[in-house]
Amino acid sequence: MILLVFLLVMASSSWYEVAAADPQVPCFFIFGDSLNDCGNNNHINTKAKANYKPYGIDFPDGATGRFTNGRTTVDFLAEHLGFDNPIPPFTTAKGEKILQGINYASGSAGILDETGKHLGHNVALGTQVQNHQITLSRIVARKGDNETAAEHLNACVYYMAIGSNDYLNNYFLPDHYKTSNEFSVEEFATHLVSTYGDRIRTLYGYGARKIAVVGVGKIGCVPRTMDLFGTNGTKCIQNVNLAAQYFNKQLKKLVVDLNKELKDAKLIYINSYGMGDGDPTILGKRGCCNPRGDGQCVKDKVPCSSRREYVFWDSFHPTEASHRTFADRTYKSLLPSDSDPFDLHSLAALDLGKH
Repeated sequence: MILLVFLLVMASSSWYEVAAADPQVPCFFIFGDSLNDCGNNNHINTKAKANYKPYGIDFPDGATGRFTNGRTTVDFLAEHLGFDNPIPPFTTAKGEKILQGINYASGSAGILDETGKHLGHNVALGTQVQNHQITLSRIVARKGDNETAAEHLNACVYYMAIGSNDYLNNYFLPDHYKTSNEFSVEEFATHLVSTYGDRIRTLYGYGARKIAVVGVGKIGCVPRTMDLFGTNGTKCIQNVNLAAQYFNKQLKKLVVDLNKELKDAKLIYINSYGMGDGDPTILGKRGCCNPRGDGQCVKDKVPCSSRREYVFWDSFHPTEASHRTFADRTYKSLLPSDSDPFDLHSLAALDLGKH
């Protein structure tokens, strides 16, 4: 954790220096939840939206719908991959921009369709994949034929980071969802990973060949989780973290199995849980902004000034500094355990040929 503290405190607020060259891959597609939502929830009926101050206080365009003070993990990854601008949300992406990728992530969304619906509407993973099919038809129209479009899509990176809400906004909310009565923790992980695998296979059918799958982080150490469950003197909620571990173990096995099944594709597993090792209270377990009763920032309230010294922005989501650290280790592993079988930089560099 000392290393994490050092990286967060030393993180610069300036944009990365990116060489003026073509991106390492032709496009970058993102599937996920509020950790990487960049505006898809702005115009839907839900409490899970972040298009108001102080969200975006450190982002060049202000409150765009990102659930943090500045940039997200995928914003930093897009920079690492050589893109000049952040990948746009599905709801507003138009024209030539779609050729460089789309961000489908939606706040409160999960692997399961019902997850997070007590907060209002969201775009679940299955619907995100359906939206990608719409994008494909537009790319084919711009490329002129299926073969040229397929060659383009085969070389892209597909980034999938979802699953936290299936626990925090489903399984561990028995007043709203029945899943904890229907499944043991182990059975629920199996159910989630089976559904996840089906979504990945569908993406493979749409041309995805370079796929990064991100595990669930230490959701038992999130301030909102600790508030809801009560810590009783402990630093984190152990049964919630244990659920994440069950999920991650099966998700990592899924990646291994799919690498054998989909022989002309390559999947990597990103160890989000392992990157969070240590005590989050070192930088303060509270979020930087003033939280509402549901854990999001109170509108227009002035947040803390020392944002680079906090792990959490609100009661759920990390600060830009935390996002930067995770993105750096996702792109180029700091430890061998950060990714398996290799990191995102190596995935992007793979030449899988024409399929």
